[in-house]
Amino acid sequence: MTPAASWLPLRPGERAVAIEVLLGGPLTRTELARRLGLSAGSLTRLTKPLLESGLLVEAGAPGESRQGRPSQPLDIVAESRSFLGVKITADRLHAVVTTLKSDIVDRHDRPLTTHDPAAVADLVAGTAAALARDHPRLAGIGVGVGGLVEDRAVVAESPFLGWRDVPFAALVEERAGLPVVVENDVAALVEAETWFGAGRGLDRFVVLTIGAGVGYGLVLGGRRVRTGQEDRGSGRHWILDPDGPLTPDGARGSAVSLLSVPGIRHQVLAATGRDHGYEEILALAGAGDPTAARVIGAAARGLGVLVSQIADVAMPQKILLAGEGVGLMDVAGDTVRATVRARRHPLAADVDLETRVSDFHDWARGAAVLAIQVLVLGAGGGRDTPGSA
Repeated sequence: MTPAASWLPLRPGERAVAIEVLLGGPLTRTELARRLGLSAGSLTRLTKPLLESGLLVEAGAPGESRQGRPSQPLDIVAESRSFLGVKITADRLHAVVTTLKSDIVDRHDRPLTTHDPAAVADLVAGTAAALARDHPRLAGIGVGVGGLVEDRAVVAESPFLGWRDVPFAALVEERAGLPVVVENDVAALVEAETWFGAGRGLDRFVVLTIGAGVGYGLVLGGRRVRTGQEDRGSGRHWILDPDGPLTPDGARGSAVSLLSVPGIRHQVLAATGRDHGYEEILALAGAGDPTAARVIGAAARGLGVLVSQIADVAMPQKILLAGEGVGLMDVAGDTVRATVRARRHPLAADVDLETRVSDFHDWARGAAVLAIQVLVLGAGGGRDTPGSA
Protein backbone atom coordinates (compact mmCIF):
# COMPACT_ATOMS: atom_id res chain seq x y z
CA MET A 1 0.00 0.00 0.00
CA THR A 2 1.35 3.40 -0.93
CA PRO A 3 2.16 5.32 2.26
CA ALA A 4 -0.07 8.22 3.18
CA ALA A 5 2.84 10.65 2.88
CA SER A 6 2.85 10.11 -0.88
CA TRP A 7 -0.61 11.67 -1.08
CA LEU A 8 0.76 14.96 0.17
CA PRO A 9 1.26 17.61 -0.78
CA LEU A 10 -1.53 17.47 -3.31
CA ARG A 11 -1.53 20.36 -5.71
CA PRO A 12 -4.69 22.52 -5.53
CA GLY A 13 -6.18 21.06 -8.71
CA GLU A 14 -5.52 17.49 -7.59
CA ARG A 15 -6.98 18.23 -4.19
CA ALA A 16 -10.14 19.67 -5.77
CA VAL A 17 -10.59 16.49 -7.79
CA ALA A 18 -10.00 14.30 -4.72
CA ILE A 19 -12.53 16.24 -2.64
CA GLU A 20 -15.17 16.13 -5.38
CA VAL A 21 -14.83 12.36 -5.73
CA LEU A 22 -14.74 11.86 -1.97
CA LEU A 23 -17.96 13.81 -1.44
CA GLY A 24 -19.84 12.91 -4.60
CA GLY A 25 -18.32 9.71 -5.93
CA PRO A 26 -18.31 7.40 -7.68
CA LEU A 27 -18.24 9.86 -10.58
CA THR A 28 -17.54 9.32 -14.26
CA ARG A 29 -14.79 11.44 -15.76
CA THR A 30 -17.40 13.24 -17.84
CA GLU A 31 -19.44 14.18 -14.77
CA LEU A 32 -16.34 15.09 -12.79
CA ALA A 33 -15.06 17.37 -15.57
CA ARG A 34 -18.51 19.03 -15.79
CA ARG A 35 -18.68 19.67 -12.04
CA LEU A 36 -15.21 21.17 -11.92
CA GLY A 37 -15.31 23.00 -15.24
CA LEU A 38 -12.33 21.11 -16.66
CA SER A 39 -11.43 19.88 -20.11
CA ALA A 40 -10.91 16.16 -20.61
CA GLY A 41 -7.17 16.70 -20.98
CA SER A 42 -6.89 18.73 -17.77
CA LEU A 43 -8.87 16.13 -15.85
CA THR A 44 -6.64 13.32 -17.12
CA ARG A 45 -3.55 15.26 -16.03
CA LEU A 46 -4.99 15.85 -12.55
CA THR A 47 -6.34 12.33 -11.94
CA LYS A 48 -3.23 10.45 -13.10
CA PRO A 49 -1.17 11.00 -9.91
CA LEU A 50 -4.21 10.29 -7.74
CA LEU A 51 -4.73 6.93 -9.44
CA GLU A 52 -1.02 6.11 -9.24
CA SER A 53 -0.90 6.89 -5.52
CA GLY A 54 -3.87 4.63 -4.79
CA LEU A 55 -6.07 7.45 -3.52
CA LEU A 56 -8.48 7.02 -6.46
CA VAL A 57 -9.55 3.86 -8.23
CA GLU A 58 -11.59 3.08 -11.32
CA ALA A 59 -14.78 1.66 -9.89
CA GLY A 60 -16.15 -0.29 -12.84
CA ALA A 61 -18.27 -3.33 -12.09
CA PRO A 62 -16.47 -6.73 -12.25
CA GLY A 63 -16.34 -8.03 -15.80
CA GLU A 64 -17.33 -4.66 -17.26
CA SER A 65 -15.78 -3.91 -20.61
CA ARG A 66 -12.95 -1.38 -20.49
CA GLN A 67 -13.93 0.04 -23.86
CA GLY A 68 -14.74 3.70 -23.54
CA ARG A 69 -12.61 4.06 -20.40
CA PRO A 70 -13.68 7.69 -19.73
CA SER A 71 -17.14 6.41 -18.82
CA GLN A 72 -15.79 4.33 -15.94
CA PRO A 73 -16.54 6.01 -12.60
CA LEU A 74 -13.76 7.10 -10.29
CA ASP A 75 -14.02 6.55 -6.55
CA ILE A 76 -11.98 7.04 -3.40
CA VAL A 77 -10.36 3.94 -1.93
CA ALA A 78 -12.10 4.24 1.42
CA GLU A 79 -10.10 1.50 3.14
CA SER A 80 -6.72 2.78 1.97
CA ARG A 81 -6.23 4.61 5.25
CA SER A 82 -7.87 4.72 8.68
CA PHE A 83 -8.32 7.66 11.02
CA LEU A 84 -8.70 7.90 14.78
CA GLY A 85 -11.32 10.30 16.07
CA VAL A 86 -11.42 11.15 19.78
CA LYS A 87 -14.03 13.01 21.81
CA ILE A 88 -12.85 14.04 25.28
CA THR A 89 -15.47 14.57 27.97
CA ALA A 90 -14.98 15.42 31.62
CA ASP A 91 -14.78 11.77 32.67
CA ARG A 92 -14.22 9.67 29.57
CA LEU A 93 -12.35 9.35 26.31
CA HIS A 94 -14.49 8.15 23.41
CA ALA A 95 -12.62 6.94 20.32
CA VAL A 96 -13.58 5.62 16.89
CA VAL A 97 -11.67 4.41 13.88
CA THR A 98 -13.08 5.46 10.51
CA THR A 99 -12.37 4.87 6.85
CA LEU A 100 -11.47 7.66 4.46
CA LYS A 101 -15.23 8.08 3.89
CA SER A 102 -15.82 8.46 7.65
CA ASP A 103 -17.54 5.09 8.14
CA ILE A 104 -16.94 3.90 11.71
CA VAL A 105 -15.20 0.52 11.77
CA ASP A 106 -14.17 0.34 15.44
CA ARG A 107 -14.98 1.93 18.81
CA HIS A 108 -13.00 2.14 22.01
CA ASP A 109 -13.82 4.02 25.23
CA ARG A 110 -11.57 4.58 28.25
CA PRO A 111 -12.21 6.29 31.59
CA LEU A 112 -10.57 9.66 32.21
CA THR A 113 -9.27 9.74 35.78
CA THR A 114 -7.29 12.98 35.51
CA HIS A 115 -7.42 16.19 33.50
CA ASP A 116 -3.66 16.66 33.49
CA PRO A 117 -2.90 17.46 29.82
CA ALA A 118 0.16 15.21 29.61
CA ALA A 119 -1.73 12.29 31.15
CA VAL A 120 -4.67 12.80 28.78
CA ALA A 121 -2.23 12.92 25.84
CA ASP A 122 -0.73 9.64 27.09
CA LEU A 123 -4.23 8.13 27.10
CA VAL A 124 -4.97 9.28 23.54
CA ALA A 125 -1.62 7.97 22.31
CA GLY A 126 -2.13 4.67 24.12
CA THR A 127 -5.56 4.31 22.56
CA ALA A 128 -4.07 4.97 19.12
CA ALA A 129 -1.39 2.35 19.69
CA ALA A 130 -3.95 -0.23 20.83
CA LEU A 131 -6.24 0.37 17.86
CA ALA A 132 -3.34 0.45 15.38
CA ARG A 133 -2.77 -3.25 16.03
CA ASP A 134 -6.06 -4.00 14.27
CA HIS A 135 -5.91 -0.97 11.95
CA PRO A 136 -2.28 -0.71 10.77
CA ARG A 137 -3.10 1.94 8.13
CA LEU A 138 -3.87 4.57 10.77
CA ALA A 139 -2.89 7.86 9.13
CA GLY A 140 -3.81 10.55 11.64
CA ILE A 141 -5.70 11.57 14.76
CA GLY A 142 -8.50 14.11 15.22
CA VAL A 143 -9.46 15.27 18.72
CA GLY A 144 -12.65 17.11 19.68
CA VAL A 145 -12.96 19.02 22.96
CA GLY A 146 -15.54 21.36 24.42
CA GLY A 147 -14.11 24.88 24.44
CA LEU A 148 -12.08 27.34 22.42
CA VAL A 149 -9.39 25.87 20.16
CA GLU A 150 -6.86 27.97 18.24
CA ASP A 151 -5.14 26.97 15.00
CA ARG A 152 -6.56 23.45 15.34
CA ALA A 153 -3.72 22.76 17.75
CA VAL A 154 -3.97 24.68 21.05
CA VAL A 155 -6.85 24.37 23.52
CA ALA A 156 -7.08 28.01 24.54
CA GLU A 157 -9.85 27.39 27.06
CA SER A 158 -11.88 24.34 28.06
CA PRO A 159 -14.10 24.78 31.13
CA PHE A 160 -14.96 21.07 31.20
CA LEU A 161 -11.28 20.11 31.47
CA GLY A 162 -9.97 23.19 33.26
CA TRP A 163 -7.42 23.80 30.47
CA ARG A 164 -5.94 27.08 29.29
CA ASP A 165 -3.42 27.45 26.47
CA VAL A 166 -2.65 23.74 26.26
CA PRO A 167 -0.72 22.75 23.07
CA PHE A 168 -2.59 19.48 22.96
CA ALA A 169 -1.92 18.58 19.32
CA ALA A 170 1.83 18.75 19.94
CA LEU A 171 1.53 16.72 23.16
CA VAL A 172 -0.30 13.91 21.37
CA GLU A 173 1.90 14.04 18.26
CA GLU A 174 5.13 13.55 20.19
CA ARG A 175 3.66 10.52 21.94
CA ALA A 176 1.72 8.90 19.09
CA GLY A 177 4.07 9.60 16.19
CA LEU A 178 1.09 10.54 14.01
CA PRO A 179 -0.15 13.91 12.77
CA VAL A 180 -2.83 15.35 15.05
CA VAL A 181 -5.52 18.01 14.62
CA VAL A 182 -7.58 19.39 17.52
CA GLU A 183 -10.84 21.31 17.22
CA ASN A 184 -13.91 22.35 19.16
CA ASP A 185 -16.28 19.39 19.26
CA VAL A 186 -19.27 21.23 17.80
CA ALA A 187 -17.16 22.57 14.93
CA ALA A 188 -15.95 19.03 14.25
CA LEU A 189 -19.51 17.71 14.19
CA VAL A 190 -20.56 20.48 11.79
CA GLU A 191 -17.70 19.60 9.43
CA ALA A 192 -18.64 15.92 9.50
CA GLU A 193 -22.31 16.60 8.77
CA THR A 194 -21.39 19.04 6.00
CA TRP A 195 -19.10 16.59 4.24
CA PHE A 196 -20.74 13.24 4.91
CA GLY A 197 -24.05 13.74 6.72
CA ALA A 198 -27.27 15.75 6.84
CA GLY A 199 -25.72 18.83 5.23
CA ARG A 200 -24.04 17.07 2.32
CA GLY A 201 -24.56 19.04 -0.89
CA LEU A 202 -26.42 21.90 0.83
CA ASP A 203 -25.47 25.54 0.42
CA ARG A 204 -27.02 26.78 3.69
CA PHE A 205 -27.13 24.46 6.68
CA VAL A 206 -27.30 24.74 10.47
CA VAL A 207 -26.34 22.34 13.23
CA LEU A 208 -27.89 22.98 16.65
CA THR A 209 -26.71 20.73 19.49
CA ILE A 210 -28.26 20.15 22.90
CA GLY A 211 -26.38 18.32 25.62
CA ALA A 212 -24.03 19.52 28.35
CA GLY A 213 -24.45 22.91 26.67
CA VAL A 214 -26.03 24.37 23.56
CA GLY A 215 -23.91 24.53 20.41
CA TYR A 216 -24.46 26.20 17.05
CA GLY A 217 -22.77 25.90 13.69
CA LEU A 218 -23.64 27.69 10.45
CA VAL A 219 -22.66 26.58 6.94
CA LEU A 220 -22.90 29.05 4.04
CA GLY A 221 -21.78 28.27 0.53
CA GLY A 222 -20.98 24.77 1.69
CA ARG A 223 -18.41 26.01 4.23
CA ARG A 224 -18.60 26.38 7.98
CA VAL A 225 -18.71 30.01 9.07
CA ARG A 226 -16.08 30.92 11.65
CA THR A 227 -16.60 33.97 13.88
CA GLY A 228 -14.76 35.70 16.70
CA GLN A 229 -17.24 34.42 19.29
CA GLU A 230 -17.19 30.86 18.05
CA ASP A 231 -16.83 28.24 20.78
CA ARG A 232 -17.32 30.81 23.56
CA GLY A 233 -20.65 29.55 24.82
CA SER A 234 -23.03 31.94 23.05
CA GLY A 235 -26.00 29.86 24.19
CA ARG A 236 -25.54 31.22 27.70
CA HIS A 237 -26.63 34.62 26.38
CA TRP A 238 -29.38 33.68 23.90
CA ILE A 239 -32.42 34.79 25.90
CA LEU A 240 -35.44 32.73 24.84
CA ASP A 241 -37.70 33.66 27.77
CA PRO A 242 -36.83 36.73 29.90
CA ASP A 243 -38.96 35.30 32.72
CA GLY A 244 -37.51 31.83 32.36
CA PRO A 245 -35.45 29.78 34.81
CA LEU A 246 -32.19 30.85 36.42
CA THR A 247 -29.64 28.05 36.62
CA PRO A 248 -25.99 27.92 37.71
CA ASP A 249 -24.84 28.06 34.08
CA GLY A 250 -26.41 30.61 31.74
CA ALA A 251 -28.40 33.80 32.10
CA ARG A 252 -32.05 33.70 33.17
CA GLY A 253 -34.19 32.20 30.44
CA SER A 254 -31.18 31.54 28.19
CA ALA A 255 -30.86 28.62 25.82
CA VAL A 256 -28.46 26.93 28.22
CA SER A 257 -30.74 27.40 31.23
CA LEU A 258 -33.83 26.18 29.37
CA LEU A 259 -32.45 23.47 27.08
CA SER A 260 -29.20 21.97 28.31
CA VAL A 261 -29.26 18.66 30.14
CA PRO A 262 -27.71 20.16 33.31
CA GLY A 263 -30.14 23.09 33.13
CA ILE A 264 -33.19 20.82 32.94
CA ARG A 265 -31.88 18.59 35.72
CA HIS A 266 -31.24 21.63 37.93
CA GLN A 267 -34.78 22.94 37.43
CA VAL A 268 -36.32 19.64 38.49
CA LEU A 269 -33.94 19.34 41.44
CA ALA A 270 -34.80 22.87 42.61
CA ALA A 271 -38.52 22.10 42.40
CA THR A 272 -38.56 18.63 43.93
CA GLY A 273 -35.40 18.30 46.00
CA ARG A 274 -34.56 15.11 44.05
CA ASP A 275 -31.80 14.73 41.47
CA HIS A 276 -33.31 12.90 38.50
CA GLY A 277 -31.42 11.75 35.43
CA TYR A 278 -32.32 13.34 32.10
CA GLU A 279 -33.94 10.25 30.62
CA GLU A 280 -35.94 9.81 33.82
CA ILE A 281 -37.20 13.40 33.57
CA LEU A 282 -38.30 12.82 29.97
CA ALA A 283 -40.13 9.65 31.02
CA LEU A 284 -41.84 11.45 33.90
CA ALA A 285 -42.92 14.26 31.60
CA GLY A 286 -44.31 11.76 29.11
CA ALA A 287 -46.25 10.11 31.94
CA GLY A 288 -47.79 13.43 33.00
CA ASP A 289 -45.74 14.26 36.10
CA PRO A 290 -46.58 17.95 36.74
CA THR A 291 -43.08 19.21 37.53
CA ALA A 292 -41.30 17.30 34.77
CA ALA A 293 -44.03 18.20 32.27
CA ARG A 294 -43.72 21.91 33.17
CA VAL A 295 -39.94 21.93 32.77
CA ILE A 296 -39.96 19.93 29.53
CA GLY A 297 -42.83 22.01 28.15
CA ALA A 298 -40.91 25.23 28.80
CA ALA A 299 -37.82 23.70 27.17
CA ALA A 300 -39.84 22.69 24.10
CA ARG A 301 -41.28 26.18 23.73
CA GLY A 302 -37.82 27.67 24.15
CA LEU A 303 -36.44 25.34 21.49
CA GLY A 304 -39.26 26.34 19.16
CA VAL A 305 -38.40 30.02 19.67
CA LEU A 306 -34.73 29.33 18.94
CA VAL A 307 -35.42 27.27 15.81
CA SER A 308 -37.80 29.93 14.46
CA GLN A 309 -35.21 32.67 15.01
CA ILE A 310 -32.51 30.65 13.27
CA ALA A 311 -34.85 29.88 10.37
CA ASP A 312 -35.79 33.56 9.93
CA VAL A 313 -32.27 34.99 10.21
CA ALA A 314 -29.99 32.33 8.68
CA MET A 315 -32.59 30.96 6.23
CA PRO A 316 -31.00 27.49 6.11
CA GLN A 317 -32.20 24.74 3.81
CA LYS A 318 -32.04 22.38 6.77
CA ILE A 319 -31.49 22.52 10.52
CA LEU A 320 -29.98 19.43 12.14
CA LEU A 321 -30.84 19.10 15.82
CA ALA A 322 -28.27 16.79 17.41
CA GLY A 323 -26.78 15.82 20.75
CA GLU A 324 -27.61 13.67 23.73
CA GLY A 325 -30.43 16.04 24.75
CA VAL A 326 -32.48 15.61 21.58
CA GLY A 327 -34.73 13.07 23.30
CA LEU A 328 -36.74 16.19 24.15
CA MET A 329 -38.23 15.94 20.67
CA ASP A 330 -39.64 12.47 21.35
CA VAL A 331 -41.64 13.76 24.30
CA ALA A 332 -42.47 17.33 23.25
CA GLY A 333 -41.75 17.54 19.53
CA ASP A 334 -45.32 18.65 18.78
CA THR A 335 -44.87 21.63 21.11
CA VAL A 336 -41.58 22.53 19.43
CA ARG A 337 -43.11 22.43 15.95
CA ALA A 338 -46.24 24.33 17.01
CA THR A 339 -44.08 27.07 18.55
CA VAL A 340 -41.99 27.33 15.38
CA ARG A 341 -45.14 27.77 13.27
CA ALA A 342 -46.62 30.34 15.67
CA ARG A 343 -43.42 32.41 15.68
CA ARG A 344 -42.99 32.60 11.90
CA HIS A 345 -44.83 34.38 9.09
CA PRO A 346 -47.95 32.43 8.04
CA LEU A 347 -46.60 32.10 4.49
CA ALA A 348 -43.08 31.08 5.52
CA ALA A 349 -41.89 27.75 4.19
CA ASP A 350 -41.80 24.87 6.65
CA VAL A 351 -38.50 24.42 8.47
CA ASP A 352 -36.70 21.25 7.42
CA LEU A 353 -35.82 20.12 10.94
CA GLU A 354 -33.95 16.83 11.18
CA THR A 355 -33.33 15.36 14.61
CA ARG A 356 -30.70 12.86 15.59
CA VAL A 357 -29.81 11.68 19.06
CA SER A 358 -26.02 11.67 18.91
CA ASP A 359 -23.82 9.65 21.22
CA PHE A 360 -20.22 10.53 21.90
CA HIS A 361 -19.03 8.25 19.08
CA ASP A 362 -20.76 10.58 16.61
CA TRP A 363 -18.77 13.45 18.08
CA ALA A 364 -15.59 11.37 17.81
CA ARG A 365 -16.41 10.67 14.16
CA GLY A 366 -16.54 14.42 13.62
CA ALA A 367 -13.00 14.70 14.91
CA ALA A 368 -11.92 11.93 12.53
CA VAL A 369 -13.39 13.90 9.62
CA LEU A 370 -11.17 16.84 10.57
CA ALA A 371 -8.20 14.51 10.31
CA ILE A 372 -9.42 13.42 6.88
CA GLN A 373 -9.80 17.02 5.73
CA VAL A 374 -6.57 18.40 7.07
CA LEU A 375 -4.18 15.48 7.07
CA VAL A 376 -5.07 13.72 3.82
CA LEU A 377 -6.64 16.32 1.58
CA GLY A 378 -4.85 19.31 3.03
CA ALA A 379 -8.18 21.18 3.23
CA GLY A 380 -10.17 22.77 6.01
CA GLY A 381 -13.50 21.95 4.43
CA GLY A 382 -13.28 24.35 1.53
CA ARG A 383 -12.56 23.57 -2.09
CA ASP A 384 -9.65 24.67 -4.21
CA THR A 385 -9.87 25.99 -7.74
CA PRO A 386 -9.43 22.98 -10.05
CA GLY A 387 -7.47 24.89 -12.63
CA SER A 388 -4.75 25.71 -10.08
CA ALA A 389 -2.12 23.10 -10.73
